Amino acid sequence: MATRLPPVIAIDGPSASGKGTVAQGVARALGFHFLNSGALYRAVALAALTAALDLENESILSDIALKLNAKFDGNSVVLEGHDVTDAVRGEDVSVAASRIAGLPAVRRALLSRQRAFRQPPGLVADGRDMGTVVFPDAVLKIYLTASPETRAERRHKQLMEKGLGANMAALLQDIRERDQRDSARATAPLKKCADAVLIDTTGITADDAIAQVLALYKQAPRAP
Repeated sequence: MATRLPPVIAIDGPSASGKGTVAQGVARALGFHFLNSGALYRAVALAALTAALDLENESILSDIALKLNAKFDGNSVVLEGHDVTDAVRGEDVSVAASRIAGLPAVRRALLSRQRAFRQPPGLVADGRDMGTVVFPDAVLKIYLTASPETRAERRHKQLMEKGLGANMAALLQDIRERDQRDSARATAPLKKCADAVLIDTTGITADDAIAQVLALYKQAPRAP
């Protein structure tokens, strides 16, 4: 008899749509593991920026991805033994990660690493291609979004709470450019797959979105 794989809830969507907050909330409620796939790309980007490497050199960057000594503990990110949780959230790293994520070799290098997070009793994975590429057999696929203006406001609030200066107009422009870049890339573009449920968080709280996902999971069919 074939071994039944642990269930996966895949939550995809654009930058600052609330995926991480919602995914972590759902994972806590269900006692599932949590995968922040974006943190993997951010870790690769930070390693490349720290070493002053060419962000267009696909071969070098994929080699970094394969050998990446990164660990994830809750919200913490440890790279080469150093806590880089705040560093990987920097705007320069975010922009670099978005560029690197469009490189096919880098995505292939990280694919098995992402799938290794699938452990009992289950996994909640957030990213851009969790339901389309990484876990196409997910029992529930969510596409979480919000208006660009709402997402810029959220990002602005996050930066201000960290004591970092931020310009709303610049953040909004960055989000729009990142949406275009993520949606237009040839490899694993950001898109809502046909069997994903759309949740727009523009006018609702994170708790409301978490409740919606939990209700949908309760109704989702399971493999026998």
